[in-house]
Amino acid sequence: MEDKLLEKTNRINLLYDFYRQMLTEKQQLFLEYYYLDDYSLGEIAAEFSISRQAVYEHIKRAAKLLEDYEDKLQLLAKHDQRMLQLKEMEFALARLPEAYKPELQSAIDKLRDLN
Repeated sequence: MEDKLLEKTNRINLLYDFYRQMLTEKQQLFLEYYYLDDYSLGEIAAEFSISRQAVYEHIKRAAKLLEDYEDKLQLLAKHDQRMLQLKEMEFALARLPEAYKPELQSAIDKLRDLN
């Protein structure tokens, strides 16, 4: 159960990195408090003078929006694919003769810097 919760938190944090600008300031703030700063629903509710249920609904809706954006735009999925390709390139690089390594390593580094 705890692994699933951590997995969900990590996914929301990654999606938030990609789609933060598409959320309202309030949605951003609630997600940051809950997922990044590890505030409880009660702590957030007290901070904004609203009910825990209202906080929960705001967070749930914002997380759903992040998932909807990912379903449509696939930025996280494409990022994951690029990272996998970079790892495969690095594995291939390790097997090349030394003479070819600097040029390919430079290309890999440039790709990694884009992410």
